[in-house]
Amino acid sequence: MHNTVRRPFLCLVSLILPLLAACGDGAQVTSMQVFTGARLIDGTGAPPIENAVVIVDGGQIVAVGEAGTVELPRGIETVDLRGRTLIPGLINSHGHVGDVRGLEAGQYSRENVLDQLALSARYGITTVVSLGDDREEGVVIRDEQAAGQSLDRARLFVAGPVLNPATPEDAARLVAEDLAMNVDWVKIRIDDAMGSARKMSPEIYEAVITEAHRAGLPVAVHVITLEDAKRTVAAGADFVAHSVRDQPVDDELIALMRERRICLSPTLTRELSTFIYGTRPAFFDDPFFLRDADPAVIAQLENPDRQRRIRESASAKYWEERMPIAMKNLTRLSDEGVRIAMGTDSGVATRFQGYFEHLELELMVDAGLTPMQALVAATGDAASCMGLDASLGTIEPGKRADFVVLTSNPLDDIMNTREIESVWIEGKRIER
Repeated sequence: MHNTVRRPFLCLVSLILPLLAACGDGAQVTSMQVFTGARLIDGTGAPPIENAVVIVDGGQIVAVGEAGTVELPRGIETVDLRGRTLIPGLINSHGHVGDVRGLEAGQYSRENVLDQLALSARYGITTVVSLGDDREEGVVIRDEQAAGQSLDRARLFVAGPVLNPATPEDAARLVAEDLAMNVDWVKIRIDDAMGSARKMSPEIYEAVITEAHRAGLPVAVHVITLEDAKRTVAAGADFVAHSVRDQPVDDELIALMRERRICLSPTLTRELSTFIYGTRPAFFDDPFFLRDADPAVIAQLENPDRQRRIRESASAKYWEERMPIAMKNLTRLSDEGVRIAMGTDSGVATRFQGYFEHLELELMVDAGLTPMQALVAATGDAASCMGLDASLGTIEPGKRADFVVLTSNPLDDIMNTREIESVWIEGKRIER
């Protein structure tokens, strides 16, 4: 876990804040906000602050600390959060945005991307790294947030199309297209789709990684097997976008990932989604799910013929058998010091954006992580793993004011991340 060094900085900030709060004859700085009284879980893994003060100016956090250690600016209205818990906005390190509407793929549009980012924000997901199937509309939306547009939706980072070159020369061409598109990540799949497709060879994915790094782009890899995970990490992959699901991880992979500081996104809900609809999922009765669910989609998923086909599906049985392996591998990797970044592979049909991130946290804790470990994986470590930690992921001075107010403590029960009272992005309260 990260350690945080807050106190010396706060002493300095407490001397500066009165100057920020007053201009001339006591004029107020109207962009400043003061949040008081909450239990603060800052996303670093540090112990909670039970009676915290967070000061925001212009959408950026300028001071954080215990009540009494931070001098409050004069004349600024405070937001009283007594009895609440404040956590950083959640980050999905592996989602997909914009291609699916309902159960239908191929629906990518600016409107759909914005709708889905707004949906994520209502669930407290303030940043989504979309690892594939992104188009120019998504890049434009990403650029708009960088230009300082006031956000009423989750932040977006993009990987462009998932690359599937046939030759090393083809790899160079496709990476060049990604670079021209100005994406944040390159994404590849190393997967034979249960024997129904050609798996990318080492010669080709090594060429993708080499060309991407030459262009300054990190590479996320979709893998299933331990052997492919080891080979791609050894070849220079920057992010393992799924759990290893064929067998237990070994010391070799753990050493490689630790040495190279490579993170893993468990995406346990991805496995769950392949078989859970063989019967009626319990979450179909969860008000937190139903508040934004489409009744027509639920009705389709409750169709008995559809459920029967899933129960009889070889694919569903295959993934259901491998989910316990994925969960055990997550726990061992975490215990051995490999950083974990919460991700869901949501945005594909039946993987419900917003809700599945909370379900992923529940499964991570079921697998053996503590609630604090799961929260750090969804905040500070997710930002660090995806290269976003300069401005996102934790509630610390200098970071953007993205956070979620909960009415219950998620350290008591990770299910309490669903007890959302309000969501704030850059200090702006999101309409829910």
